[in-house]
Amino acid sequence: MGSITSPDENLPLVDQNASIYHPKTHSRDVHILSLAFLLVFSAYGAVQNLESTVNDEGDLGTISLGILYVSFMVFSFFASLFVRKLGSKSALLLGTTGYWLFTAANMVPNWYTMVPASVYMGFCASIIWVGQGTYLTSTARSHARDCNLHEGTVIGNFNGEFWGIYATHQIIGNLLALFLLKDGKEGDSSGSCTKLLFFVFLCILTLGCILMCFLNSRDGAFEEQPKESSINCFAYVVSIAKTVIKPLFDIRILLIIPLFAYSGLQQAFVWAEFTKKIVKPALGESGIGGSMAIYGAADAICSLVAGRLTSSVSSVTWIIVGGSSAHAVVLLWILLKYSTSSGVLGMVYPLLMAAALGIGDGVMMTQINALLGMLFKHDMEGAFAQLKVWQSLSIAVIFFLTPYISLHMMAAIMLTALCISLSTFFILTQKVVKAL
Repeated sequence: MGSITSPDENLPLVDQNASIYHPKTHSRDVHILSLAFLLVFSAYGAVQNLESTVNDEGDLGTISLGILYVSFMVFSFFASLFVRKLGSKSALLLGTTGYWLFTAANMVPNWYTMVPASVYMGFCASIIWVGQGTYLTSTARSHARDCNLHEGTVIGNFNGEFWGIYATHQIIGNLLALFLLKDGKEGDSSGSCTKLLFFVFLCILTLGCILMCFLNSRDGAFEEQPKESSINCFAYVVSIAKTVIKPLFDIRILLIIPLFAYSGLQQAFVWAEFTKKIVKPALGESGIGGSMAIYGAADAICSLVAGRLTSSVSSVTWIIVGGSSAHAVVLLWILLKYSTSSGVLGMVYPLLMAAALGIGDGVMMTQINALLGMLFKHDMEGAFAQLKVWQSLSIAVIFFLTPYISLHMMAAIMLTALCISLSTFFILTQKVVKAL
């Protein structure tokens, strides 16, 4: 999930002042930030995976997630403004409260608790990711300056540590769900095992929130420009909107939007349809944790491998084709042959599907971000804003649609979207190669 930054160069989000910290402090802050996100998302990631199955009465879980991602999409337009007002550390601390409240709402799941919690978490999700990007970049630049190192290399190393640690959250949280739900009654959202699971997640989230408090504040730029950062908020909001709208006049963005949308669709498909209609019937509610742990492991490994193989637009093209092929196999399997069966194979098939879907997601997310960095060096803010807007929109659509359409219909929609996105992506890469 990426941050949306301000296009206004007069209001830098990162601290460009002289550092007041020892070089070791910078590395320490990266370790703390990475571990805090690991704790927060180990809990939230597993909660999200369980939503469509644990809170299936009246489709409360899927609709709540749909509301969450609509809120996330809307607040993403203005997240930079909130982070600028609060400072990056304060934004990180405030952001964690949304994840805590959403998990707590699952202890007493109903429309009056889940809907407000979903809206608030959408806001918190937008500012925590802007705060993360701002804080990590500021830390990397300070470390590069103090140690006389190449700034780009340090930014890459610090991001590598953060995303490497973050990628393991699916494994930890889902294994907890596997062990704590294995003796529970299926479909009983009020069962003692489910209550215990959410309580454990709340404890993990609390530790993540506490760990954030030990981060050093890196908002000297805000303190030096208190008046400038608050001048003409309306004009600032307008500039944010222009950042999102302007790229739509770029043919490259128009050709890659279908891939943006598919990247969101495939994630929502895993969270809502796959766990509810494939994993749960075959492995039970407790099996969701195990299957998603395999999904997370495949995702993390392929993210690292795909990142190291990336070197040019041509390499991105072939890597995306490989990852998309894994998704195409799963979708065709669902459409043509798959049905829940008993025995060993009935348990193995969903796990194989989870691994293939994880491979595709790991490839998709790393390569899309790499491609945007290569193609839009002068307007990265607008390009990444488009990514988050279309991802959030497509995720929300899936969560709202899933109660009304069958698994086979969803697979058909996904396969069609995949074919369209690859077709426009090939047109884009051909244009780029010819222009070189």
